[in-house]
Amino acid sequence: MRHEFCVPVLRRLTLVALSALALASCGGPPAPVPHMPPKSQFSGTYPSDFQIHGIDVARYQGDIDWHAVKASGVAFAWIKATEGGDHLDPNFMRNWQGARAAGVPRGAYHFVHWCRPPHEEMSWYKRNVPVEPDALPPVLDVEAQPTSKSCRRKLHRPEVLAEMREMLIDMERHYGKRPVIYVTVDFYEHIMHPNEFADYPIWVRSTKHSPHVPYPGRRWAFWQYQSDGRVPGIKGNVDRNAFYGTPSQWQAFLQGLH
Repeated sequence: MRHEFCVPVLRRLTLVALSALALASCGGPPAPVPHMPPKSQFSGTYPSDFQIHGIDVARYQGDIDWHAVKASGVAFAWIKATEGGDHLDPNFMRNWQGARAAGVPRGAYHFVHWCRPPHEEMSWYKRNVPVEPDALPPVLDVEAQPTSKSCRRKLHRPEVLAEMREMLIDMERHYGKRPVIYVTVDFYEHIMHPNEFADYPIWVRSTKHSPHVPYPGRRWAFWQYQSDGRVPGIKGNVDRNAFYGTPSQWQAFLQGLH
């Protein structure tokens, strides 16, 4: 992803749905997915093996025709909301409202800026992202930032894991849904490892291989498999994602959010 600078019953339902999608295997013939990278780029499992596909967007996608996006078969959207403790994506609310009006299930993600205290980041996210029963779970986007000009902090694993858990607990307490963790390969290798946050669904990025190659032994819920996808209703490139599960499991997941 690019970056710039209490409801206990609901929680149980969400956890059941997320557990089902993490443990299930996909059945039935693969659905055709337009603008798919050649299969030679992947090893073992291909995006076309999955039937539920979505996108993630930020201001870089410009003005989006969400009705055209919906008509193209996009099943869900992750929308950039906030970053750090003071940055709001300028298109967030437009995308948030537009996706809902078009009937596209959507969730909001927060890009962690490692030089801000966790409570400041979560306060900013909660200030800008509405609590809505039909929204997808909140997302904590964790990535290494070695080229950041505004944050030169060296990430130490114990400290970072503690800060992540603080933010995840805060998200779940406020929104009543178990958050999703978006993680890149380098951050996963150096910070998370296979057994960290095993009780949270993860959204993995891997544009060259099936997730089992860079994330061995880890169950995933969402897979960002392409960064230069093309979707009707969006003028330029957009990230494409797959959901690990069948259409019926996707419906069960959505029903568990309410």
